[in-house]
Amino acid sequence: MIRLVTKSPTDLQAWMVTMWADYRQDLLDAGSTAHDADSNVARNREVLFNGDEPAEGQYFFDLLSDDVIVGTLWLADKKNEEAKDWYIYDIIVDERHRGKGFGRLTMQAAEEYVKSQGGKRLGLNVFGPNTVARHLYESMDYQVMAVSMYKDFL
Repeated sequence: MIRLVTKSPTDLQAWMVTMWADYRQDLLDAGSTAHDADSNVARNREVLFNGDEPAEGQYFFDLLSDDVIVGTLWLADKKNEEAKDWYIYDIIVDERHRGKGFGRLTMQAAEEYVKSQGGKRLGLNVFGPNTVARHLYESMDYQVMAVSMYKDFL
């Protein structure tokens, strides 16, 4: 069982430092140049935050199992009145808690939260090299909307 508990402002600020660095590295690992990765991070920070404060519609949760924090979930209400779309920006299960089913439980908790808020669709992005997450999402009936590919010439 996973319980979603709103992340405290202090914990959110500490988590964001690591999250942005990890996101930048994910972009690099997926083939972005350093310049493109830095531009992407800056653009997302500007759109999704007001300075260091989350913009309206951004929700950050600690993932609790038996009152132990096992990770973090970042959800966003896309503010699309007709479709009522929501988006998962990040799911992190702490390394020491991986392989115990918390990813699936987190996805189920996210889906229930979105439904409770009137959401009708939940989307996400997964980087190509993250085959474990891709398999999880596919096993939960998430559909592929697009595939980006590249080839390096050295």
